[in-house]
Amino acid sequence: MLKTVVVWLLAAWFTADSIAITLRNRWNAGTLMMWCASTGLLLYGVFHTPVDAFLATGVGFVLKILFFVALALFVGLLFFIGLQGRKREAKGDEKAILVLGAGLRKKRVSDLLRRRLVAAKECYIENKDARLVVSGGQGPGEEITEAEAMEQWLVKAGVPAGDILKEEESTSTETNLLYSKTLLQQSGIGPEQPVAIVTNTFHCYRAKCYAKKLGYRDVRCVPASMNASTFLENYMREALALIYMWLFRRGTRQEKQS
Repeated sequence: MLKTVVVWLLAAWFTADSIAITLRNRWNAGTLMMWCASTGLLLYGVFHTPVDAFLATGVGFVLKILFFVALALFVGLLFFIGLQGRKREAKGDEKAILVLGAGLRKKRVSDLLRRRLVAAKECYIENKDARLVVSGGQGPGEEITEAEAMEQWLVKAGVPAGDILKEEESTSTETNLLYSKTLLQQSGIGPEQPVAIVTNTFHCYRAKCYAKKLGYRDVRCVPASMNASTFLENYMREALALIYMWLFRRGTRQEKQS
């Protein structure tokens, strides 16, 4: 039966991806969702006959409809996230280039963060009048702040240390932008001036939403690439983060604003 073959192929794909992610010592909401999807596909592959019988009529049929509606909405959200990060918006006249943190491996930048730094360096080369702001505090398993690691990477890549501002207290996208706003204002760059935000493609929309909520008036996203092997994990996690933002983060944090 074609459906059963497709289910087993998807189960094998999701399970292999989940194992690979776990072996790389990454555990987050995206990883959990991958394991849940893998488990669900495996269980359906084994018990598809009684499950199909239950879903054919009555309550089971209603649950099946609700499941597919929710799945369609979730897949639509994933496409929406992808489309929002497809375009590089920097024009070369930005006053600041803000690089959002994305985790370290002890002192080394993660693959996601390295890709953001590559994109930020390219943006800086096109606009050397801009100040580079690296934003990120120190999280679990990190031996230095993300901002310190980012500065070290950029200096080794040829960016003058004097052109880099460090924000070393933030622990989330929202605080990345909030604390960096204060740092920029202290350097004479107001919220009305154009700023480029560098992050990965899946993260662009949410970063811009938070920036606008926090008073940035001219925000342009510079999407960095990502490893194809982390696509599902990152997009699924981002979908959850976006839903959380829409439901619970209508306001913004006000501490440290001047």
